[in-house]
Amino acid sequence: GLWGGFMGLSLSFLIRLNFTDPYYNLIAPEVYNYIITSHGLAMIFFFLMPVLIGGFGNFLLPLLLGLPDLSLPRLNALSAWLMLPSAVCFILSLSIGSGVGWTFYPPLSSFPYTGIGVDYLMFSLHLAGLSSVFGALNFVTTIFSSIFYFINTRVSIIVWAYLFTSILLLSSLPVLAAAITMLLFDRN
Repeated sequence: GLWGGFMGLSLSFLIRLNFTDPYYNLIAPEVYNYIITSHGLAMIFFFLMPVLIGGFGNFLLPLLLGLPDLSLPRLNALSAWLMLPSAVCFILSLSIGSGVGWTFYPPLSSFPYTGIGVDYLMFSLHLAGLSSVFGALNFVTTIFSSIFYFINTRVSIIVWAYLFTSILLLSSLPVLAAAITMLLFDRN
């Protein structure tokens, strides 16, 4: 997670460095597209979701609910271990080259000759999204079992924030995975 934050921050520094002089491009335009793609995806899928949602949630939820651990520890471990192959595929896609933008606009990403780097990037986002879905499912299960089993309705607002964030992740990440899968089928 901290690797994703460091990578996103360093790529942000390169973007800002390119804007220092309007008449001289420090970075070539095609490399600039790679940097924009890497920055957006690294900050969202490899820093924000694993560290700020997953990492702090794994630490704070058991403390705030008075539990020794989350309800599904093996699912939690699977969620953590899925980030490693996702990061490897992400780095592999960047070394091959995939400047499609972090939003995967179809004119840039559906072109069949953009290379296999885009396919690696899509697989990386599938794995990172699956990891976040597993973590969100674990958070929802832990919160509901704690509230209904112990009949503890006086919980912190942080617990409610993690509950609603997890529900939003569970409802949006499968849609993102379906859209990326359709784009992958359209490309190949």
